[in-house]
Amino acid sequence: MKKVFFLILLIPFLAMSQNNAEYAIMENTLLTPNSADVKKFETNIASHNKQFHAEGPFGARVYYIASGENAGSYMWVMGPLPWSAMDSRDESEAHTNDWNSNVQPYISNKTATTYWKFENGLSSFPVDFTLDKLLLDFYDIKRFQGDKVNSAMEKVKKVMGDAYKDMAYGIYMNEMPSTKDGKDMVAVYFFDKYSFMSEDPKFVDSYNKLYGDGSFKNFLKEWGEITEGGSTELWIFQPKLSGLSGEIQAADRN
Repeated sequence: MKKVFFLILLIPFLAMSQNNAEYAIMENTLLTPNSADVKKFETNIASHNKQFHAEGPFGARVYYIASGENAGSYMWVMGPLPWSAMDSRDESEAHTNDWNSNVQPYISNKTATTYWKFENGLSSFPVDFTLDKLLLDFYDIKRFQGDKVNSAMEKVKKVMGDAYKDMAYGIYMNEMPSTKDGKDMVAVYFFDKYSFMSEDPKFVDSYNKLYGDGSFKNFLKEWGEITEGGSTELWIFQPKLSGLSGEIQAADRN
């Protein structure tokens, strides 16, 4: 009975993401090396990824978290891949022993794994690009507001497609959301120069141009009614620690 009740509570989030049987997810694992073992951690996670996560759906990339409450930690990201691929995940003795012997001893207990569903219909990958820096905006969505979130993000995508055709960004929904961590949805923007952070993209002007004068104020009011706030993080791609390169093919995301 408790499980049934739990699934009912998840309906608002499941409705936002499960429109078909198979869809792409990302597995994100927060890794915090012991302060005295950073170099050893980096050497060994690089070796592990090159040996076990260098290709296919189980390929992995590593990012350094440069801001926010987890600054100084690393995010190990595997995917995109469908849930069904997990049934053939490498659980060999060699894989497990390498992780347990060469990675696990050098990380602290500050760790967590989350699964994010890629929302292709709300995202845009118009061109191929090479990973460098990522700006992540996390949002805490109020319960039972899934349809309104989708509607709001569809409006944003229309603006982006009209005024920022070459900008790559991804929208992801937390597959196992919590009412405590405030990270139900994330918008990820990809860029290569820090000057991006200070640029004014004139998004408000573009939004009002498309939907009418004053429409962005209405958007902010609606967004405030369906969210509880959010947080932002800056991640830096670490090619030497990753199994996969930073090359992103637009066709693979679309």
